[in-house]
Amino acid sequence: MSGFKSGFTAIIGRTNAGKSTLLNAIVGQKISIISDKVQTTRNTVRGFATSKDSQIVFLDTPGIHKGSGLLGKFMFREAVSSLDGADVIIFLVEADRDVSNDERFIISLLENVKTPVLLVINKIDKVSRQTLLPLIKTYSGLYNFKEVFPISALKGDGVSQLVDAIKKELPEGPLYFPEDSLTDQPERFVVAEMIREKVFQFTRQEVPYSTAVVIESFIEGKKLISISAAINVEKDSQKGILIGKGAQTLKRIGTAARHDIEKLLGVKVFLELFVRVEDDWTKRPDVMKDYGY
Repeated sequence: MSGFKSGFTAIIGRTNAGKSTLLNAIVGQKISIISDKVQTTRNTVRGFATSKDSQIVFLDTPGIHKGSGLLGKFMFREAVSSLDGADVIIFLVEADRDVSNDERFIISLLENVKTPVLLVINKIDKVSRQTLLPLIKTYSGLYNFKEVFPISALKGDGVSQLVDAIKKELPEGPLYFPEDSLTDQPERFVVAEMIREKVFQFTRQEVPYSTAVVIESFIEGKKLISISAAINVEKDSQKGILIGKGAQTLKRIGTAARHDIEKLLGVKVFLELFVRVEDDWTKRPDVMKDYGY
């Protein structure tokens, strides 16, 4: 395919910077879950932006931080490994947040990287131009970024200009994935992630961070898909919180998740959720592996 450009773009940044929101905005569909809590993304999620002359494979990574515990270390490895083989790196930061040790730590990981790094300053809708300019100057003094792009991933401002800049950096290459595909993640994975997103939305404290969702069955009919999923937690107390009084919390999670899943799959869905206790699963490598971590 002469003149066709393709390649891989890693989106990195601290937790809650808006990486998943940016990916969803670019591909035009929700394929990566979001919440207002940190460390929502655990696995690297791939999304594709394909046009007549290019295909960009985006890698949405877990927020980079010095993770503790087995799950935190897994997430750190997931994020850092995305830098290998990337043709372009997006370092996503927040316009309404000063440069902190978190950002400086990520910049230190980029010191020996020869890949073009684009500084993307998200959430510009929350600040004034007077605030933005000094922030750009500070970041530009810390690293030699290829270009700087102020954007609002939520509102879409500046996103198309960012995509155009990425295309310019890509080499000529093949169409890696079918042109009508938005992700290569299995439907089961995306469905499990959508359920986990609602756990983050409707529960607090340590509960969402102690949760892993496993799809037990996925039965496709002509007019209905029946899904059964286990929400695994570490303690009986977490199970009680997740279910809620009169099972109301679990019902809210199920209703909200089913709505998103039906939108994704384009068909009616019967969703059955149940809660299971797997003692201290985040400290057990064998169980973590079974859960996909």
